[in-house]
Amino acid sequence: MLAFVPFIVLIGLLTCCIIVFGNATLDGASQVTLIISSGVCVLIGWCTKRLHWEDLEKEMTSKVASCTPSIIILLLIGAIGGTWMVSGIVPTMIYYGLQVLSPEWFLVSTCFICALISLLIGSSWTTIATVGVALLGIGRALGFSDGWTAGAIISGAYFGDKLSPLSDTTVLASSVVGTPLFTHIKYMMFTTIPTFLIALAIFFTSGLVIDVSGSGDVNIFMEGLSHTFVISPWLLLVPVATGVMIARRWPSLVVLFLATLIAGVTALLVQPDRILEIAGGQEGALGLYEGVMRTCYTSTSISTGVEALDQLVSTRGMGGMMPTVWLIISAQVFAGALTACGQLEDIMRYFQRLVKGTTSLVASTVGSAFFLNVTTADQFLSIILTSSMFKEMYAKMGYEKRLLSRSCEDGGTVTSVLIPWNTCGLTQSTVLGVATLTYLPYCFFNLLSPIVSVTVAAIGWKIKVNRPE
Repeated sequence: MLAFVPFIVLIGLLTCCIIVFGNATLDGASQVTLIISSGVCVLIGWCTKRLHWEDLEKEMTSKVASCTPSIIILLLIGAIGGTWMVSGIVPTMIYYGLQVLSPEWFLVSTCFICALISLLIGSSWTTIATVGVALLGIGRALGFSDGWTAGAIISGAYFGDKLSPLSDTTVLASSVVGTPLFTHIKYMMFTTIPTFLIALAIFFTSGLVIDVSGSGDVNIFMEGLSHTFVISPWLLLVPVATGVMIARRWPSLVVLFLATLIAGVTALLVQPDRILEIAGGQEGALGLYEGVMRTCYTSTSISTGVEALDQLVSTRGMGGMMPTVWLIISAQVFAGALTACGQLEDIMRYFQRLVKGTTSLVASTVGSAFFLNVTTADQFLSIILTSSMFKEMYAKMGYEKRLLSRSCEDGGTVTSVLIPWNTCGLTQSTVLGVATLTYLPYCFFNLLSPIVSVTVAAIGWKIKVNRPE
């Protein structure tokens, strides 16, 4: 039972952090909590197994070193998020996407638009806090209940977040398991695409049968985009080129770097006024240089005259990724301490008693990810800890790493927003002004993802097993 003590300490401290810091828990409180919990692991290891500090330090250092590629990718994600926004690529996609809105198609369009934007920028939080807020207002004007609209927004945003190569959770899940990023994304499609299609079908049917009245006007939103940025279909060539690089299976670091570079050049050629605005008064070539550099490494803001748009076009840059990087390092220290002290192995034995085959293995993984979302109140911790607990079990039973990384996301990433005290649930309910339990019944993508994941495992679709000899 001593193996569970660090988790009890972790859960207790995180609960206090949520109460005291609320949505700001990830700014540092969670990281400190992980370090304290790591200390508890080390203390137990010293007292019960007489472990040497050198062995503990070596294991923790090894865990942190294994995440170096993911840290570099996260920094590039911050840079690409800024350059794609300021260059007008994302605003162009939003502009054309908003034109498909109509009362009958509102719910399915909302889900699809949020999915597309989240897929492009790799952030469900940003999508919900910007376009999601605007869509919620339109839904109210059309007569849709907040639960239905918020459910469509969240379903779409988390679909895009889950499959985007720019998403920190997608990068995290693939990195901690050791699955190549694009291999992980491709494999997730076998559970994620069917789930999303089911959700779209529900929203489409509901939009046709729900009796609504009123009209929504997105002209102000679209005018703000067109007056602030140069909107052109030619800008879509950048995501197309990125898609080609992904399809040709180029290394993810190369793809992200080139996508950032191309977007930066595009920003200089197409949106020089916005670049100079970010530079803060600097003119000429030096101003353009400063603006592009700031777009890559720090937070930026552009005034559009529309508050929702001002939030949308603001970016975080590389600096905005540092809390996530800090969290990854702290979590890997905790995982290293658990491994070195043998506590992770002790916990795995409890799960091994439940695992009899593919279905029970995936169900245990998905269930553990959800359980950790409930107990640790954070999707990052859920993914990291679940992958650490099951990695060796999957290897011993002959299952591919990509099955583990997919199962972690099916149970961890999408369910976090359904828990009122989870950081995701807290954030989205606050941003949208809709209680978690109000939108929960309508988040069809999030609710169905764990079910579809276990169902696909039971069928055995695209699951290969190399039994150890």
